[in-house]
Amino acid sequence: MAYSGNRGLTRIIKAAGYSWKGLRSTFRHEAAFRQELLAMIVLVPLALWLGDNGVERALLIGSLFLILIVELLNSGIEAAIDRIGRDYHDLSARAKDMGSAAVLLSILHAVVVWLLVLL
Repeated sequence: MAYSGNRGLTRIIKAAGYSWKGLRSTFRHEAAFRQELLAMIVLVPLALWLGDNGVERALLIGSLFLILIVELLNSGIEAAIDRIGRDYHDLSARAKDMGSAAVLLSILHAVVVWLLVLL
C-alpha cells in the first residue's frame, strides 16, 4: 500500500514543527546540549571576529554546529534506549557509549579546526 501522508509544503511545515519540537525537548532534558549551546553562543561571535575570511569563519562555526548535531543524535539514541528499559544490557550500554564517543570526537574535531585556523 502506498504512503498517503502529507506532501509538498504541508510536509515541509510539519517536518519543521517536529524539528523545532525536538530542539525544544533536547534543550529541556539534556544538560550537555544546554552547555554546548551556551559555548556556541559565546564562540560564534568570536569566530566571526577571529576568522580572516568566509572560509575560516565557516570552518569555525561549522565545527560548533557539528557538536550540536552529534549531541542531538546522541540524545536520540539515549532516549530510545531508555524507552526500551532501564535494565542493564550490554548492547544498550554499547550504543550509549558509542553515542558519547561520537560527541567526544565532534568536540575534538572542533578543537583541531580552531587550532589549525587560528595558529
